[in-house]
Amino acid sequence: MLPKRLTAILIACCSLFLFTQAPGAAAHPVQSAPASETQLKPIQIFDVAAGKVVKTIPNDAQFQSFAASWIGSITGLAPQITSDESCSYVYRVPLAKPATVKTDEIAVISDDLFLFYCKDKPPLLLVFDEKRRPFLFLFKADITPFIQKVGLPAA
Repeated sequence: MLPKRLTAILIACCSLFLFTQAPGAAAHPVQSAPASETQLKPIQIFDVAAGKVVKTIPNDAQFQSFAASWIGSITGLAPQITSDESCSYVYRVPLAKPATVKTDEIAVISDDLFLFYCKDKPPLLLVFDEKRRPFLFLFKADITPFIQKVGLPAA
């Protein structure tokens, strides 16, 4: 069972992320061709304190590279964690194509990654399986270049 605060954060951010579309998204049909940078869903930044998405930025090959490095450096499922005010942002990173996120215990296929940024704590990846069950993963990749590119939190 996840701690109450973390559960509340998961519910709030994921509800917003999952039910919010980029402007104009409904006007474009889903295409079966490989996604180009112009077809990628945007990166969304959820401010935990504000309780809303505060920034949306175009997704590109560099963001896809960051996401691949996170997936490639997963060390395992996150143990029960406590969440506090240091967890200030959650970043939704839509993937160009579904990826398998796996550890020895589990494999989850997803087309979205949710990066949890908590100051002075290891970052976490939240992934939902096809039944929308959440899985939190620990990973080793450095998120500093990603944070610098999105600009939140400010340096």
